[in-house]
Amino acid sequence: MKMDALALLQAEKHCRDLVLAAAEAVDKQAYESLVALFTETATLVRPGGQPLQGRAEILASYKAKSADRLTRHLVCNHRVEVLSAGLAQSRCTVLLYVSDKRRELTRQGRAADPAYQLGEISDQLVLTADGWRIQQREAWFELQLGPTE
Repeated sequence: MKMDALALLQAEKHCRDLVLAAAEAVDKQAYESLVALFTETATLVRPGGQPLQGRAEILASYKAKSADRLTRHLVCNHRVEVLSAGLAQSRCTVLLYVSDKRRELTRQGRAADPAYQLGEISDQLVLTADGWRIQQREAWFELQLGPTE
C-alpha cells in the first residue's frame, strides 16, 4: 500500500514523537507511561540484558531500578523509515548521562557520573488502534566516555 506524502510525513512524526516520549518517560521514572508506549506483546532488550517479553516484564524491570537513579537520554541522529501504512523502523543515537538524586542539587544541577555512554536504540513500530506503539526494541552501548571503573 503506497502512502501519500502527507500521510508519510505524519507517520514519521508520530514515530519520532513515540521514541522521544519513551526516553522522557524513563528519565521521569514514569514507568507505567513508558510501558503504555509498547504493544502488549512487545519485546525489549536493554543494554547487556536478556529479552523482556510483554508489558508486565518491561514494567517490572524498570521498577526494579533504584528510585534514586537519575538519567537523561539525549536522542539524536534519529531516522524513521515507514515501511507501510502500519509498520515502521526507527533508529537513533542516544547519549546517556546518569546521576543520583541524593547528590547535592546546586544551581548548576547535580554532578553527573564521570563516565557516560553513547549507544543506539533500534525499534520496530506498529500502528495499533491506540496509535503507533513499539513492538520490538533493542538498545545497546557503543562507547563509554570518561573514566572507566
